[in-house]
Amino acid sequence: MASASALISWSCFLAFNSKPKKCIPLTGPGVANSSCSLRLARCEFRLRCNVCGHGGGNFKPSAFGSSNGVLVECDGSQKDSESVDEFIVVNFYKLVFIEDPEEEVNRHLSFMQGREIHGRIYVNEEGINAQYSGPSEDALAYVEWLKQDFKFSDILVQITPATNGHAFPRLKLRYKPSLVQMNEGILKPPLLDLSMRATPLAPSEWRRKLDELNKISCTSDAVDSNCILLDVRNGYEWDVGHFHGAQRPVVDCFRSTSYGQSETEVVDSDPLANVDKEKTDVLMYCTGGIRCDVYSTILRQRGFKRLYTLKGGVSHYLQTEGSMGWVGNLFVFDGRLSLPPSTYKSDSSATTFCEKPRHHPFARCYICGSQVSELRHRNCANLDCNLLFLCCSNCVDAVRGCCCIECTSAQRLRPVLPGHLRYQKWHNYRDSEFHDSSQNKF
Repeated sequence: MASASALISWSCFLAFNSKPKKCIPLTGPGVANSSCSLRLARCEFRLRCNVCGHGGGNFKPSAFGSSNGVLVECDGSQKDSESVDEFIVVNFYKLVFIEDPEEEVNRHLSFMQGREIHGRIYVNEEGINAQYSGPSEDALAYVEWLKQDFKFSDILVQITPATNGHAFPRLKLRYKPSLVQMNEGILKPPLLDLSMRATPLAPSEWRRKLDELNKISCTSDAVDSNCILLDVRNGYEWDVGHFHGAQRPVVDCFRSTSYGQSETEVVDSDPLANVDKEKTDVLMYCTGGIRCDVYSTILRQRGFKRLYTLKGGVSHYLQTEGSMGWVGNLFVFDGRLSLPPSTYKSDSSATTFCEKPRHHPFARCYICGSQVSELRHRNCANLDCNLLFLCCSNCVDAVRGCCCIECTSAQRLRPVLPGHLRYQKWHNYRDSEFHDSSQNKF
């Protein structure tokens, strides 16, 4: 049986003569399906291979392969009960009438018994909205089970790899009055009336629209008043990535979105203020599509006639069309926070759209305004602030993970975390040595 090998520095994973706490995946070019090999430290250990799925047993060195470690192999034909699937993140939604949403929730909870799924799954009379993570076998089993119901048989399911196990801390599966958070002052929109929702554009159609807009913006300084590119997300999402030509939203939560609702005056922050509602094409986009579907019904009630949404949102576009027209990363509402376009399509190429001088906070440090090297937000170390912001490495060190000098003297101060990690509950830090020393310092 042919074997494949990958050279991995043992010191990154385990100490000499010790056992790692986590399974070690084998990935990379040249890895075959038949068997797999790792070069690791001189020790007995447990591991699982992503390729053949074998894991859970104790492996001992068979021969020295280099001064850094030894060669160990697992038979690709074996697989035991302790092996663990690769973790994935799944997103989907469906706006459809559900007669008894409470009973629907109970059915889903029953199916989840014994399955390792974490995430947010909300159900009400108007449909379902789901974002969750789990081992691929459990995560995909839920999708297949759901699709057996004719109401959900045509859902568009989007799957991305998890970077470090679960992307969500726990499972929240419950009835929720609104699938997305809406302002209390807005009447319940008619989500189930297809005539009130925007016309969905396939990613290829959306790309053609972007091409047309770009040709106009590159040949003239004038703005095409007959076509508006509308980002129906939050400002901090735009800060790490957006479609070229889209204005930055000034809101920090969807329920505060008020595009097209000003009646008497032009508002600089509202691209839809004072436009011709009968003739203007409004191209709406968001991460996965549901916010656009919801908000398009509100705009329809306001008299806008030519409304279009990006089907499946930005994530579906990046998966099918690559990063053409997209600038930066995509913000996601899970533990990963930010995903590069290559996550969705490995051969994604950089945008070729013309660039004009920037006068906005894209990829800028919240504190000093310099260009950040990593398009990933962090939360302020002050728990009572918890602001989500972009920060350069110098400012992270200077204000110890806080968003400002004032927050460094807060009572509930958490330690500085690497950019890819998320804070845990306060009790994990409350009685720690770090908290005691930080209080003494300030």
